[in-house]
Amino acid sequence: MVSYKDLGLVNSRDIFKKAMEGKYAIPAFNFNNMEQLQAIVQACVETKSPVILQVSSGARKYANQTLLRYMAQGAVEYAKELGLNIPIVLHLDHGDTFELCKSCVEYGFSSVMIDGSHHPYEENVALTAKVVEYAHKYDVTVEGELGVLAGVEDDVSAEHHTYTQPEEVEDFLKKTGVDSLAISIGTSHGANKFKPEQCKRNEQGILIPPPLRFDILEAIEKRIPGFPIVLHGASSVPQDLIAVINKYGGAMKDAVGIPEEQLRRAATSAVCKINIDSDGRIAMTAAVREVFATKPSEFDPRKYLGPARDGLKELYKHKIVNVLGSNNRA
Repeated sequence: MVSYKDLGLVNSRDIFKKAMEGKYAIPAFNFNNMEQLQAIVQACVETKSPVILQVSSGARKYANQTLLRYMAQGAVEYAKELGLNIPIVLHLDHGDTFELCKSCVEYGFSSVMIDGSHHPYEENVALTAKVVEYAHKYDVTVEGELGVLAGVEDDVSAEHHTYTQPEEVEDFLKKTGVDSLAISIGTSHGANKFKPEQCKRNEQGILIPPPLRFDILEAIEKRIPGFPIVLHGASSVPQDLIAVINKYGGAMKDAVGIPEEQLRRAATSAVCKINIDSDGRIAMTAAVREVFATKPSEFDPRKYLGPARDGLKELYKHKIVNVLGSNNRA
């Protein structure tokens, strides 16, 4: 058993409370490797932002659970080396079983998500409550989910949205004891979040997706005032980076995300955690493709992963300052 406190990590309870009071959202950035982790820590230290390091089940398998523990500890020490001891949470993203959540708690995660949203309501309640009961013994915070997001990301896949039902949230919180709740109001996993026929094109020919269901968010806020809300699938899919990818041999056609102004609006509400994964993948892929296309003789991984890391850092700094508003909050 490894305690996250011994690794220098924090859970999400206090930073969520401060985020709601300050009307900003904590960045939840997914990572799988060293370059992504470097970019996240650099961006957050330079902008003085707290951060949630997110690891999916697939990322945990890819990176190895033991290495992840030391990478998280290394992130804490790296931030100090860069000059600021920012609050860092290590969070399991979309845990789907009690056993996975339990293992993450034992390996030093300070927060876990149990996603029972694909189960019938009562099964979701029972599974979530079981994880909460175990995690809270070790002061690990738990995120649950009501509603289903469409799209594909790692092991998570769904064809259609199921919006969160506001009338269920009070009962869910009472029966489970979760610390935060992921809801479905129109965000979606992956880079192709919407089909072209679901969108409108503006004068520049750019696809504009349907707006988020802020009416559902507001109804939920009224029922559970002051409770931390989470948005998954909140990448904006920057069109300039999509253009770079396609220019240098990619084929990301009709990729469209959530407009940043809508995410900024959400961040001023009870939404105090916003997950961003696909945008990071896009930023790194754009940089790597450009190097491969313009320097075809290059074979040193540092020469293409370095620019990928730098591009990712700049993307995350933009998100922190201009979308989430979490800069200068560490």
